[in-house]
Amino acid sequence: MTTIVSDRPRSMRTNELRPVALITGASSGIGAALARRFAGEGHALALVSLPDPKLAALAEEIAASTGKQPLTLEVDLTYRDAGVRIAAALAGAGFETQFIVNCAGFGLVGPAAVLDCGEQLAMVDVNVRALADLCLRFSDSLIRRRGGILNVASLSAFLPAPEMAVYNASKKFVLSFSEALHQELGPHGVRVTVLCSGPVPTRFQTRAGIRANLPRLLACSPQFVARAAYDGLMAGKRVVVPGVGNKGLRLMLRVIPPGVLLPGSQAAMRFSMRPPRKRAVPAFRRGPA
Repeated sequence: MTTIVSDRPRSMRTNELRPVALITGASSGIGAALARRFAGEGHALALVSLPDPKLAALAEEIAASTGKQPLTLEVDLTYRDAGVRIAAALAGAGFETQFIVNCAGFGLVGPAAVLDCGEQLAMVDVNVRALADLCLRFSDSLIRRRGGILNVASLSAFLPAPEMAVYNASKKFVLSFSEALHQELGPHGVRVTVLCSGPVPTRFQTRAGIRANLPRLLACSPQFVARAAYDGLMAGKRVVVPGVGNKGLRLMLRVIPPGVLLPGSQAAMRFSMRPPRKRAVPAFRRGPA
């Protein structure tokens, strides 16, 4: 397997480095819930996010509850040198990656020809290029530590969606890439799991332009999703789809003809851009975090 040489100082030997779980998109939503879950299971953390006061607050919360201070890295993953900067920061802090959680990502709703081209290409940078970069860059340490990769895709990975063309295509890449790595790295003791969740009430919806209420049958809380994802990773599952409703929808998508699926998904996306008539608290599947 070809690997990329890390930026580890020559004076730092591999056996002197401490294992760490690297989590991107960690400041809120599913990323923050996963950070709490990993911390609760005793993992040292390196949390990556855009500059956000919530990142420091989360780190302090985790430090207070576990006694371990997470390393926080404010990195814009649209930059081509983001992986290099993350690797250098980890090495400088004496960490070696044992787990990677690629949770950073965003989406946009609207016709691809109308949405801003630069923003859509930035979406590809974050959702696809940065995710692949981190998985490949740290493959040697993941094998050495017999760790794992958790890539956050979406239920959207199972269908093309007019009005979210680039986003759904990016998640299809994450699904395909992760399933291939699951097969390739499994014999080396590395678990690779792809999370394909349904709608979750996070800042993602606001950023994407989704204004409608989330479907009650499909909506899950970030804590529920994080628990299912972590448990699935540790069990060595290839794909995790949290929630009975989402599992059923995944099965339905396999049998719906494209001639029905494409216009149906387009109509659903256009509906999601309308404000809800009446605000309601989504019904979540709850459980201990």
